[in-house]
Amino acid sequence: MANTLLSIQVIPKTHGGEDSIPYVDKAIEVIQRSGVKHQVNPLETTMEGELDELLHIVKEMHIALTEAGIPSVISQIKIAHNPNGISMDKLTEKYRP
Repeated sequence: MANTLLSIQVIPKTHGGEDSIPYVDKAIEVIQRSGVKHQVNPLETTMEGELDELLHIVKEMHIALTEAGIPSVISQIKIAHNPNGISMDKLTEKYRP
C-alpha cells in the first residue's frame, strides 16, 4: 500500500497573459506517464504512491513546463504521509454511494 498522497496545483507563469491550460495539460501528462494512481480534479490533481517517487514526479513536472517555454511555475502542494499506508479510496469511501 502507498504511504503518501500528494495533491498539486501548478500555476504556470505565461508570456503576455497567454492561456495557461496547455501547460497544465503538459504537467498532467507527466503524471499520466509516471503510472502512479492519480485523480485529476478541477483545481488540483492528487497522486498516490511513495513519497520519494511523488516528489520526483513534481520535479519532472517543473522540468517539463520550463522546457515547454514558460518563464516560471509555482506549485501548491499538499502531502498526507502515513508510513502504515494511505489511499484516496480509503479516505473518500464514506462519501461514495
